[in-house]
Amino acid sequence: MTAIAIEKYNIKGFPAPQPIVSEAQNVHYTEVLYNLERRSKLSAAEEKYAELLTVLIEAYEEEHYPISGASPLEVLAELMAANNLKQKDLAPVFGSESIISEVLNGKRELNKHHIEKLSQRFKVSPALFF
Repeated sequence: MTAIAIEKYNIKGFPAPQPIVSEAQNVHYTEVLYNLERRSKLSAAEEKYAELLTVLIEAYEEEHYPISGASPLEVLAELMAANNLKQKDLAPVFGSESIISEVLNGKRELNKHHIEKLSQRFKVSPALFF
């Protein structure tokens, strides 16, 4: 049964799933996975095949497209943008607009109190700001 699923999705000259070594192979596996995900019902063999493709694609993309961690200021700026907030909107959190300005300009670091208030304000983990 597994051989049928593998054979069915063996297209564009790529053999049965193997570790991904090229961008073309990654694109191909991604297309196959998307086609599988669009279907309403998969056989058990096709589900296992999709799981294998997912593992291979994730491994390749983690190695070739790593996501770097965001700095606390980048996190704050993103949260502000996502919530359509301006500096003045966070005055209750920081105590004054001048402190917000100093933080956003890198002249002052977020302290424990700021992080606690920001995590409550945005309903996120305080760890996001470290």
